[in-house]
Amino acid sequence: MNRAIAPARWLRVLVLSLVGALFAVPLVGMAEFTLREGNGHGWGHWADMLHPARPEVYAPLWQGLRNSLVLAVATIAIVMLLVAPTMVLVHLRFPRLRRWMEVVALLPIALPSIALVVGLAPIYLVIGHAFGTGIWSLAFAYGITCLPFAYRALQANLDAVDTRTHAEAARSLGASWGRVLLRVIAPNVRRGLMLAGLISVAVVLGEFTIASLLNRQNMQTALVVVSKIDPFVAVIMSLLSLALVFVLLLVIDRVGRLLTVRSGR
Repeated sequence: MNRAIAPARWLRVLVLSLVGALFAVPLVGMAEFTLREGNGHGWGHWADMLHPARPEVYAPLWQGLRNSLVLAVATIAIVMLLVAPTMVLVHLRFPRLRRWMEVVALLPIALPSIALVVGLAPIYLVIGHAFGTGIWSLAFAYGITCLPFAYRALQANLDAVDTRTHAEAARSLGASWGRVLLRVIAPNVRRGLMLAGLISVAVVLGEFTIASLLNRQNMQTALVVVSKIDPFVAVIMSLLSLALVFVLLLVIDRVGRLLTVRSGR
């Protein structure tokens, strides 16, 4: 960056400190709230979640957490097996359709969740009669919800790599399109794929409206039920969810750096 336009060091420190405080203060407040016990602080509310004498209280929470993890895996599968190959196909073979695909991909972010549920309700009625009302079916709605975020993460990585040249070189050497996708394109956009997966996990773990209106149980709907009995548990699980996403972000960044170094060698 040009020194003439670079911000002063004190200004950068000030901005980063303000941004850090913006995120840190609510988290510290949440953590302090979960430790309140009568006139002091302790870990009693955290220990109650694993207390063997109260399994019926927290049973909906653990069931909702399991359902959310299943939905996260199913949503990631939709993003990786459907969205990513479609984007690569449009990027390489049909570049004129890119603008239209971008409009379609970003459209769900402009639709309220309630409006989305109104449109999906008749479809889920058919799915329920044909395949049952298992929690896995909610992944179709979550795939639509995650589409704008996954699209931007993948598209930014595709634009940063000359995928067309790589694909043409591989095709000229006799590689099939499947081999090009798995052995040439995927390694070059792995960071975008990992970020798309991380965003999908974050969206699934935090989604409430669609699951509630479609009468499905996930972690957020279970938190509403359990919080009426123990108000501390909702805050505890929110902190754990944030910690999980943060750890996944660090892991993805670390793995991406290691894979980049190995590929550079």
